Amino acid sequence: MTIQGALTILMYALAPFLWPIVGAVGALVVVQLVARLRGYRTFQYRCLVANLAALAMGLSGLWWIPVFTNSQLGYVATAFDWVAMIGAVIGLAIAAWLILHPLSYLVRAPRYVRVKGTP
Repeated sequence: MTIQGALTILMYALAPFLWPIVGAVGALVVVQLVARLRGYRTFQYRCLVANLAALAMGLSGLWWIPVFTNSQLGYVATAFDWVAMIGAVIGLAIAAWLILHPLSYLVRAPRYVRVKGTP
């Protein structure tokens, strides 16, 4: 199979999910932009709740990814199928973390700015 043939099949497979993908990418960009404008830094801010929620959302993908694609978890039989499913779950957890972590910063961030030299 040629690369063009593989890309054609991929485009037909992604066509029904194009608008949800565009919406998710748009939400990711907006949340990251607003949080960064308000002082959010990825590795300087820690939130256990956002981390656990992203992990739970990733693991929930084991249930709803097959439902969303009109499939069943029982159809995941070969090693390649499991690698693809685990990759989708990890990708979902990372995408959820990239949205939930800055959102938690926006909700929990202090509303004031400290002036240098004040306690």
